[in-house]
Amino acid sequence: MLIDMQAQKNGIDFTVHIAPEIYKHPFVYGSPLHLRRAMMNIYSNCIKYNRENGAIHTEVDALPSHDHKLVFRWTISDTGIGISREYLEKIFEPFTQENVDARSVYHGTGLGMSIAKALFEQMGGSIEITSTPGIGSTFVITLPFEEAEERDISSETESERNSIQGIKILLAEDNEINREVAQVLLEEEGAVVTAVSNGREAVKLFSRHPEGTFDVILMDIMMPLMNGYEATRQIRKLDRTDASSIPIIALTANAFAEDVRHALDCGMNAHLAKPLDVEKMIHTIALYL
Repeated sequence: MLIDMQAQKNGIDFTVHIAPEIYKHPFVYGSPLHLRRAMMNIYSNCIKYNRENGAIHTEVDALPSHDHKLVFRWTISDTGIGISREYLEKIFEPFTQENVDARSVYHGTGLGMSIAKALFEQMGGSIEITSTPGIGSTFVITLPFEEAEERDISSETESERNSIQGIKILLAEDNEINREVAQVLLEEEGAVVTAVSNGREAVKLFSRHPEGTFDVILMDIMMPLMNGYEATRQIRKLDRTDASSIPIIALTANAFAEDVRHALDCGMNAHLAKPLDVEKMIHTIALYL
């Protein structure tokens, strides 16, 4: 959904084809945070280095598997500027850049590709890249998963699935009016909201309260004293179980692919653009809980 939005803003045709057999295995064990972060790094580059009115197409297939594992393969193809053979050999090295002169303009990937490769490998998978300068690139990601037990959600209504009744929210927002409006809207839906005005206060409040005090954190990005990125990093570093598991959702007026990727790279789970869509905000909170 995030990539589709960014592609549309950049005039890029974004399509996905999922093989029918994938739907036979709707639940697997894995890390949504790490998978999302790695995929965002791939797709962000596909958008950033695409041509005007270009395209990104994804094929998702299930491969033959062994030992009760499900093996999924993503084949992501773009119509971008392509990557030279010389640069392909070092694209997974941290902070590698290719000069604009004589070779290619595919530059500035920084840590993105190396992070993606490391995450895929830590999940037991792999990534391969083929590319033709001036034509485009293809990324093939293969990941194994263990099948999980299915949950029966058919009896739940849409409103029940999207309910945030009783959810304890830590809201960090420096703009007084925005903070007050968000708090009122969330409390009208039955949430219990504790609001602070900057990232430093958010870290302090979270760290000083027992585990389980908060269910989710809504984190503005541009705040004084400590911004949302740094506050998220500080929370994720805390030596307590919920520091790594609590959903942290970014709230920001910056909704470009780079901003979304930065939010995910620093440990956030999702990204909501301002002005806030109330229904989307509630749905996102419910989704992660």
